[in-house]
Amino acid sequence: MNSTSAQKPLVSVVMPVYNERRTVVTVIDDLLGRTFDHFEIELIIVESNSDDGTRDLLAPYQSRCHVTLILQEEPRGKGAAVRLGLTLVRGEIILIQDADLEYDISDYPALILPIIEGQADVVLGNRGHRTGPIRTMEGEAISSAITNLGHSVFAKIFNTIYRQKLRDPFTMFKVFRTDCIQGISFVSNRFDFDWELLAKLCRRGYTPLEVPVNYKSRGFLDGKKVRWVRDPLSWIWAAIRFRFGHL
Repeated sequence: MNSTSAQKPLVSVVMPVYNERRTVVTVIDDLLGRTFDHFEIELIIVESNSDDGTRDLLAPYQSRCHVTLILQEEPRGKGAAVRLGLTLVRGEIILIQDADLEYDISDYPALILPIIEGQADVVLGNRGHRTGPIRTMEGEAISSAITNLGHSVFAKIFNTIYRQKLRDPFTMFKVFRTDCIQGISFVSNRFDFDWELLAKLCRRGYTPLEVPVNYKSRGFLDGKKVRWVRDPLSWIWAAIRFRFGHL
């Protein structure tokens, strides 16, 4: 694996992008505009042929230093985009970053330093560390209540099947040493990739460290892409499938 300096490890940030015209530039500029004291960043953007003009906004980043832009011919889901991005990482550490504003890039040091310092191999950004529900979607009280209940139910399912005690196994902020996934094959195309990634890391014997992160949930009216029926059913199947399938 390569580093951009002798002192600082390289963190590969994998960003799947689909129909995020309103937020993607803000997220990318925020990330590229920062200098981190203990690590360097490379950004791998996988754009899935959005139909809202997002792709046009990403063209200027093609020539930016430390940025790799991959343009898929068709949208195949978040998981498919992340899987493609993982094949291109150069860093010692991988971090998965969405193209919306739900998560805060200022949390990067808290997520990455435990790995650099040898405290953990896998780190999760825990959104549920504060009093109250994880998701409070403005103007969508019913959706907020349902998704919060679903989170509790599915977290319990995951913890029971994989013998964990995680509060937020489905956080987008998943950070891990690149060699943790060496030799693992991933197959999920949609949001069940979150289950697959964490399930296979746990089955390999890694115990995730959860650290508090900032989180501001967006609602379905604001672009949230999870589907009410299809995705929860795929999560249940993923919980069983990846518990007993080959790594």
